[in-house]
Amino acid sequence: MGRIGKFLGEYNRFLMPIYILNSLLLIGTLGFYFIESYPLFDAFYMTVITITTVGYGEIHPLGTGGRLFAAFLIITSFGTFAYAVSAITRFVTDGEFNHFFRNKRLNTAIEKLSDHVIICGYGRNGRQAAQILKKHNKRFVVIEESAKVTEGITHRFSDLIVTGDSTQDDVLLKAGILRAKALITTLPIDADNLFIVLTARNLNPKLTIISRASDDGSDTKLKIAGADNVIMPDKVGGAHMASLVMKPDVMEFLDYVVAQGGDNNNLEEISFEHIPENLKHKTLKDLEIRNRSGANIIGFKTAMGDYVVNPSADTKIMPQSKIFVLGTPEQIRRLKAILTA
Repeated sequence: MGRIGKFLGEYNRFLMPIYILNSLLLIGTLGFYFIESYPLFDAFYMTVITITTVGYGEIHPLGTGGRLFAAFLIITSFGTFAYAVSAITRFVTDGEFNHFFRNKRLNTAIEKLSDHVIICGYGRNGRQAAQILKKHNKRFVVIEESAKVTEGITHRFSDLIVTGDSTQDDVLLKAGILRAKALITTLPIDADNLFIVLTARNLNPKLTIISRASDDGSDTKLKIAGADNVIMPDKVGGAHMASLVMKPDVMEFLDYVVAQGGDNNNLEEISFEHIPENLKHKTLKDLEIRNRSGANIIGFKTAMGDYVVNPSADTKIMPQSKIFVLGTPEQIRRLKAILTA
């Protein structure tokens, strides 16, 4: 049974004894009201003292019909009342009560999210991705199957943790995949990542999907399945370490700009769709990004997917192209304000 099904089961187990108690009270109240013509409050009070067997006397003399009904109510309610009370008590004392409302808070919080990131797996790669997203104040939802791992998560977005199997559709839907901007899957088994990529792409065709791969050849399969980018940590780690030997300061600076310097600078991408209509098909010079915001254009991606470092001012802004801009948070804020004005 999926996690959502389990949640609904817990929800029903919590409500069932309440339904039973309410039914007993309703039947008893209506019975005394119609059979003995009790006022409604007196009928309700008589029902309470009857099903709880507290031993109080009749608040009004009962006729034969009323006594028969009271006897029927005592016999039928004795076991059901005890069951309902014990079920509610067990639900609270076993911690299921807190778990139930924690799930409700989680569902409510995720329903309010949009353009967030979903991280599948909270191992080394998943934790690192979460740290970078947190540094850049990007909202994310973590899906992790191990309850032991999720209980130990204490980061700022710890209220957005889904304990479950991320290969299941209902778990991805619970994480808000239909409204998400991107998904990062970091599971250690390539087959699991492949299944997640296939499922996620089917649920949300516009989703940006980034997958981890461990074995040579898996990257091609993952891209065929729908991954936009595939990262092989072993290869990336080795290449990065070699680059640190050859160009240590350059690599540390790039690391700082791209990931670690979230509070001091921003490297942003501006797509053609976000360029004001009057500046589309114009040149980078016409944007006047440096003069108007203080940020710098450091790269350009052409419509064909080619990257240009330090593009010339005469570079034309064409459909499907992107501009890469570096600046402080304040400069980036001014730039976004200019582009949305």
